[in-house]
Amino acid sequence: MEDRIELRVMGISVGEIRQGAYALILAEVHGPRRIPVVIGVPEAQSIAIKLEGVRPPRPISHDLFESFAHAFGVTLRDVFIYKFEDGIFYSELTFTDGERTVVLDSRTSDAIAIAMRTKSPIFTTEEILRTTGFVMEIQEEQPAPDAEIEQAFGTGDSSPSIEDFTIAELEEYLARLIDLEDYEEAKRVSELLAHKRQSSGTKDFEL
Repeated sequence: MEDRIELRVMGISVGEIRQGAYALILAEVHGPRRIPVVIGVPEAQSIAIKLEGVRPPRPISHDLFESFAHAFGVTLRDVFIYKFEDGIFYSELTFTDGERTVVLDSRTSDAIAIAMRTKSPIFTTEEILRTTGFVMEIQEEQPAPDAEIEQAFGTGDSSPSIEDFTIAELEEYLARLIDLEDYEEAKRVSELLAHKRQSSGTKDFEL
């Protein structure tokens, strides 16, 4: 069985990347890579509530699920993001009551919202990180404005298309976009990067 890599919830976009969708950023626990996951509005609200430590006046669906599992002595052992296909992440939840273990399929957004409430670990595979992840460099200075991105990467109207960027250039460009919270453009670059990695058979990050 492929080694699992643990992830943590890093944050969620403050604005919609497109109508009805937000970007959830998952970070490698013991590494620099990040995964952007597109999620719907209800799931984004549920995750944001937990991130901000807000207690709603009445339990929402993921809170109710946690209470139900606890009442019947069922524990969420972990969440496993096991596949990425056609732009969609596939996940499964592993539950146990101490005697039986049951694995259930789940939308990744729901799985993460439940894992946050039960303090359960989230895992993925090296292949998924390699295909969909990017490296975000830690910078002490403020993120560069759009004009600096255009100057650094040549993304203006008269510049070469990003389709001509190398994998390393795309990784750096993607990290800059995430810094600026330009998640709509980041999603487009992430999909192009995944396609280029698959086409070239890249095994490791080109740093």
